Amino acid sequence: MPSNSALKYEVFISDPIRLNVPELVPNGDRRMFSPLSTTLVHGEREAVLVDPPMTAAQAEAVGEWIKATGKNLTHIFATHGHGDHWFTAGVLSERFGAQVVATTGTIKQMHHNVAIRAGFWDKIFPGQIPDAPVTAVTVPDNRFTLEGHDLLIVEVGHSDTDDTSVLHVPDLDLVVAGDVIYNGVHQFLVEAGHGGLDAWRRAIAIVEDLRPRHIVTGHKNKELDDDATRCISETRQYLDAVDELLPEHDSALAFFNAMLERFPERLNPGALWGGAVALYS
Repeated sequence: MPSNSALKYEVFISDPIRLNVPELVPNGDRRMFSPLSTTLVHGEREAVLVDPPMTAAQAEAVGEWIKATGKNLTHIFATHGHGDHWFTAGVLSERFGAQVVATTGTIKQMHHNVAIRAGFWDKIFPGQIPDAPVTAVTVPDNRFTLEGHDLLIVEVGHSDTDDTSVLHVPDLDLVVAGDVIYNGVHQFLVEAGHGGLDAWRRAIAIVEDLRPRHIVTGHKNKELDDDATRCISETRQYLDAVDELLPEHDSALAFFNAMLERFPERLNPGALWGGAVALYS
């Protein structure tokens, strides 16, 4: 929990949960959803939550974690529109009286995820996701404060989906990066086609230019630290490997096996398999 000011941050990791998908990953794993990182940035009395989790059970655990801090939750920020990063914002907002905030682009993607919810999210997690109306609002100049400290919303464009953003906390040398940066988990490649990898690299460069010392990633191996230099470098290496290995293999399975051999330590090969199928379809 590094700190160089009156602010501090803590991270809650929601462990992987099983998808309602009967097929196994080609390596024999069950289909799982990657671990989810939820970040609490707090001062002496107040706190801001970044990327609330997806299911009602996860929200209950995160809510108890927040309650135990004794802090007054003022804002809930979502970095992007994928449902796993905001579907429980309403539940937690109602519980703690916090305002949900996001960028205009993220709010648009939130509405898209609501539109596809019945055909996608509720199929893979039946009965687990609470009612999730889009209640997020924008803040002037993409900036708000926590006990007098600036929290800056930085829009970065496409990363593992469209219209993504990060939260920069200068007084902590911290970026809460959502899915722009990954940390020890296979990256989501389903939306990486048609120039998406280059756009993702541009998003990474924007984060790097903020010169953070610490990065909290949306999907993180909880055994790893938040060292910014390492996280940025490893995220780039993964994208570079995708560019290298895609033209070398003529099937999703061959690509999957090659990436798995290159990155055997990363969590959740099922996420890689989903991306492989999308890239070759």
